[in-house]
Amino acid sequence: MIGKRIGGRTYYYLAESARVDGKPRVVGQRYLGTAEDIAAAVAGGGPEAAGARHRSFGDVAAVWGTLQRLDLVRRVDSVAGAQRARPTLGLHVALAVLHRATAPEMEFEEWWTGCLAQDLVRPRPPKGSLTTAGHWRALQRLDSERIAGVEAVVAEAVLDLLGDDGTEALAVDVAQFAAFTAADCTLPSACQDVLAGLGLVVTRDGAIPLASRVYRRDGAPNFGALAAELGERHTLVFHSGQAAQLDLGARTGFVGSLPLADHPELLARPASVRRRVDPERFAGLTAFDTVATVDGARRRVVLLHSATLHAAQYRAFTSELSTTVRELDGLAAALAAGTHRGDRTQVHAEMSRIIRGRRVERVLNTSLTGNRAGELRLERRVDEAAVARLAEEFFGKQILVTDRDWPVAEVVTAYRARTYLESTFRWLTGSAVAGPSPRWEWTSHRIAVHTLVSVLAATVTHLMRREADRAGMNLSVAELLDQLRGIGETLLRHRSTGGRPRTRRILSDRTTRQQALFELFGLERFAPG
Repeated sequence: MIGKRIGGRTYYYLAESARVDGKPRVVGQRYLGTAEDIAAAVAGGGPEAAGARHRSFGDVAAVWGTLQRLDLVRRVDSVAGAQRARPTLGLHVALAVLHRATAPEMEFEEWWTGCLAQDLVRPRPPKGSLTTAGHWRALQRLDSERIAGVEAVVAEAVLDLLGDDGTEALAVDVAQFAAFTAADCTLPSACQDVLAGLGLVVTRDGAIPLASRVYRRDGAPNFGALAAELGERHTLVFHSGQAAQLDLGARTGFVGSLPLADHPELLARPASVRRRVDPERFAGLTAFDTVATVDGARRRVVLLHSATLHAAQYRAFTSELSTTVRELDGLAAALAAGTHRGDRTQVHAEMSRIIRGRRVERVLNTSLTGNRAGELRLERRVDEAAVARLAEEFFGKQILVTDRDWPVAEVVTAYRARTYLESTFRWLTGSAVAGPSPRWEWTSHRIAVHTLVSVLAATVTHLMRREADRAGMNLSVAELLDQLRGIGETLLRHRSTGGRPRTRRILSDRTTRQQALFELFGLERFAPG
């Protein structure tokens, strides 16, 4: 311990010395404070904190660590070519992905100013070089050729990490990707929102995006063209609303769902024919694996029943039934009180308006007595036996069709890739996503850049989700990042005692799951020393 006299006071440092080239040298030192500071620390106290600031640690550190493992900065810079600008395009892209994955609702400059990323990025970018406007201008250097190149090198990095697990891919359509304001108009009032769809090639294990194609959706989605383009070499994943656009009798390489109403014979099979799929990965999910005629050909179909979905659909149905009954009872009361003076035809029309188009038609019995206005009376009854039959026949069920011979659990995993991706992209591209201010109109090029950042953020977070799943933590991307975000960091700024003010970093306490994620993603290397 050595003392230094500064401004009439002595400040102490803990110095570490070693021989360098045969000579003793101080190779490290740590500031301890004044004698009073040291005495207070020994007594269990310490210098009084002048202020504190809390910031997110776990999500930023884990995403940044994954970006490092993918070597994203270097790979993007290799696509960009020679650059004089600092930060490089590679760093801009990496920070754009980090920002989108951890705080998409904040403007970039506000996020960067108070973010842990400032302590992680080395070398630190020049001061003032990361403004929102400057960041977005830098990303505009991503022309179509560079965008394709970036996707290719990142996909290569992902496949290198996955090894043999990434050799088979799925083609998935994220139909409602995002809405943009068209820029091909002369007056702002004439601009219209453009709804974009997104076709993705993703890994079968983890639904990690490898390639993308954004398309404009004018009217009906162009799923047939997407299926022909992306589904030619990959297993095509589709939902029941898209099944009619495909000839499944002749097609090969697909996993999709079918309308329940098209296969009443499957819905009528008793629960006893179903078997549990995988209790650890899919709690409460049972399946009946069989064959059925689809588009004139015998195809493998899997009847699924989810206890969770069944409960959710039953709650939604009972709420709908309650609303319908309340409206019918209101009409009945108005007829009985004489305040509704419509004739029989008008009352029938009102009853049809209340009931028509709802599933409750199958369980409600109604009768209208009387012939003249003022004498009409309405009675209704809920058929509880019909409710039980409806719940047994439809609730919680789904029919999957495929030509793959995968285990049922893998068929389910492939199909649910759509659900996971749609959930991820709703969060990454939703209305809360912050862009430059003032908000610009979206040209085709800007949409392409926005799409690239969104797809790369999905790639990184789905890679993390797969790793968590392999470690026994079955979490969605949102749940995973929420758990990591719960690992916070507090910065305590101590009052100056004549020297430079000191800042101390302290991580928050962690739950058992947060600790498991802390260790899984190696966050110790980013933690305060």
